[in-house]
Parts: sequence; C-alpha cells; structure tokens
Amino acid sequence: MNPYVFMTDSDSDLPFRYVDELDMTMVYMPYILDGKEYFDDLGRSGRQKEYFDNMRAGAAPVTSLLPTAAYIEYFEPCFKDGKDILFVAFSSQLSGTINNVYAAREELLAKYPDRRMTVVDTLSISAPQTILILKAHELYRQGKSMDEVAQWLEENKLRAQAWFTVDDLKYLRRGGRIGAMAATVGTMLDLKPIITENRAGKLVSSDKVRGRKAALRLIADKAAENIDDPAQAMTIILHADAPEDAARLESMLRERVPALGEIQTYYVGPVIGAHCGPGTVAICFFGKERPC
Repeated sequence: MNPYVFMTDSDSDLPFRYVDELDMTMVYMPYILDGKEYFDDLGRSGRQKEYFDNMRAGAAPVTSLLPTAAYIEYFEPCFKDGKDILFVAFSSQLSGTINNVYAAREELLAKYPDRRMTVVDTLSISAPQTILILKAHELYRQGKSMDEVAQWLEENKLRAQAWFTVDDLKYLRRGGRIGAMAATVGTMLDLKPIITENRAGKLVSSDKVRGRKAALRLIADKAAENIDDPAQAMTIILHADAPEDAARLESMLRERVPALGEIQTYYVGPVIGAHCGPGTVAICFFGKERPC
C-alpha cells in the first residue's frame, strides 16, 4: 500500500468512472447557478445537456474559489491516517485557488510536522489535466514514490495539450477573456478563435478564422502537428453539448493521423463550461511540448 494519497480536483473534468474504478481521492469544485451552489460531480448526475440548455436559455453560472477551510477538510483526514499527499492541481494561471491549497498545506504541516505534501501545478485544466492524472496515477499504482510521480509530472506536463474553439464569444467576454468590442466585432464577422493552453499555463488565442467549419479544420490540423506518438496520445475530444461537431472533429483527426488509437469523447464540465459556453469543442492529447 502506498504511504501517500494521490489527490486531484474536479476542474480536470475527469469522468467519474475513473474516480470509481481507481478509487481516486477528488476535491470537488463549486459553481453557482440561479443563486444556488453546486459542486461538479464529474458527470455522475447525467445532467450535462440540461446544464448547457439552461445556459442557452439565459442562465449565467458563475464559479468561485474553494476556500482554505474546505481544502483543510479534504487534506486533514489523510494526515490523521499517517499518509502524505501528492496533490495534482489545475493551472495556477487560471485561478487563485492554488493559493488556498498552499495555505491549507502550511496550516496542516504546522499541526502534523511529520507529514509531507507535494503540490504539482499541472499548468493545465480540463482534459489535458485528466491525461496527466491518468498517466501519473498509473505510476502511483505501480508503487512509485511520491517524489518519482511528482518528477514525472513536472517533466511531462507541457506535453498535455488542448486546442479548442467556442461557438459564442459572449461567454469569453463575460469571463473577461476578451473585451466587449472584440466580442461584438468577432460575432459580426463570424470570427472563431482557436485557443490553446500555453507553456505558462494560460489560455491564449493562437489564430482566428471565419466560420465554424474552418475552426474545426484548424483544430484538427493543430492536433495532427503536435501528436508525436499516436499510440501514446491518449486523445480526448470534449464538447459543450455539440456532439455532431465532436464527431466531425474525430473524423477530421483520424484522416490526418490514421494510426491514432482510441479517442474518448465526453462533455466539458460545468465549471469549465461556465467560462467557454455551449458549443465549445476541443481536442486534447499527450504529444510534443506545447509550441507557444
């Protein structure tokens, strides 16, 4: 049995079946919809389509930081049981939440000085983080030490990539990712941004194209350029209630990378979906290091 707990958070959009199959310890992140707080259940409730239909109808979910006290509630039982913790966190560049992780760690290590806690900032969110989690958890199950698993994550985290586009720019505008004028002009011209996670762990626009079909083609092109070993790519297509476009993306990618193995397709989670909006589609994979 491992002397430490492998823990991560639901901003990875890790499907709940992995949590169950691998008995994985998760921190569940909050969001607020119509004045009520919920926690991302990783699709367990099966209400993903309903969530995005509500957004199309005008609902405006918001996300919030998980407080330090909540992290203490997650971490302290492990320390009480005499276990150390490896926490695989989503990108520090997309939220200040990781500061509460560090604060909880500092408080608990003062109380449990014989324990250790290593935090890995994956510089990823959503499916790229899922890919890193699954590959690192395999090492954990093999009995690798906390330092060995953390080192693998640090050495390989920039190989987890995401390329995606949104259907409606108003959600990026609402979240402060783009200005109101840029959103208005982009909508008028039917401009679709191609967004990626860069080497610093931020979301950046790499290109803009006119029209949805052109955006899907360019996403497939970007993925094909950056997948180096199809057998190890662990490819995931995410969508925010856009199953037809997700299927088109898979066909496009398989045309470009015929040797690609299994491609998983599933919904974007509610926390990520609150910022990107219905119709978002993405290709995520393990490949070359991020190009920007």
